[in-house]
Amino acid sequence: MNSPADHVLLTRFNLPSRGAESRIRARDGWLQTRLGLFESYCLPSVRGQSNQNFHWIIYFDPQSPAWLRERIAELNQDSVFTPIFRAEVSSAELLQDLRAVTGARHNDLLTTNLDNDDGLGSDFVERLQAAGHQGTRTAIYLVNGLIRCGGGLYVRTDRANAFCSVREDWSGARTCWSDWHNLLGRSMGVREISGDPAWLQLVHDSNVSNRIRGRRVSPDPYRGTFGGLLDGVPDLSALEELKDLVVGRPHRFVKEAGRSTLKKLALNVLGKEGLDQLKSGWALRPVHRR
Repeated sequence: MNSPADHVLLTRFNLPSRGAESRIRARDGWLQTRLGLFESYCLPSVRGQSNQNFHWIIYFDPQSPAWLRERIAELNQDSVFTPIFRAEVSSAELLQDLRAVTGARHNDLLTTNLDNDDGLGSDFVERLQAAGHQGTRTAIYLVNGLIRCGGGLYVRTDRANAFCSVREDWSGARTCWSDWHNLLGRSMGVREISGDPAWLQLVHDSNVSNRIRGRRVSPDPYRGTFGGLLDGVPDLSALEELKDLVVGRPHRFVKEAGRSTLKKLALNVLGKEGLDQLKSGWALRPVHRR
């Protein structure tokens, strides 16, 4: 059933946080780096959506410096997003903000998480809304995407990725922020949508969890959907492709398998808070590019 929904992208820009992210945000230059990534990738990718029938809420720390407030106002002269300044966002406050921004004109609410340092393919919103509604609360994942790290581009299938969405009735709505993006399936149905890459994840020095995963590829097949978000990524030679196949991918697979096992063990034994403490131990380690 493809009935209309009130669709909102949700972004935490610099909300005060605990755990792993709080240590990253204490680094010098964190805000400047994040703003640069937002301007280069996140903002243009939302502006470039083929379907513009959505809203975008971005949450900011009320203690944000004046220079950030001024720059955000400059970037938002076309009102592409709604900036909201809150020290924290409770479930009730989130629903209040969603109703105020959308007017709750439809029966359904569709919410999508978007990190401020990542980007969307130009047809992301179109494909997501075309998925329709199955009548019950459902977490929706466009499972294929790209990962960019410096001059390397990788295609990746992630069945519970951070670009998660939840479609549901407004009555009793929980939103895509009701749980970690990879745990939404514990409390609701899940729908996975395959196809061409729909999102672009950036791996950089201020990441907490993102790492290089997937198969290294040339950018040309994806420029039609991602455009300038792939500027500066070189074509992949046959030799480089072979090297990645023989050396790079096996190394990443083994490393990721170990981390995944450790995370599952920590989650099962220590719970979400324990896992977040474990991530805090990794937070200040530099990103190793391979």
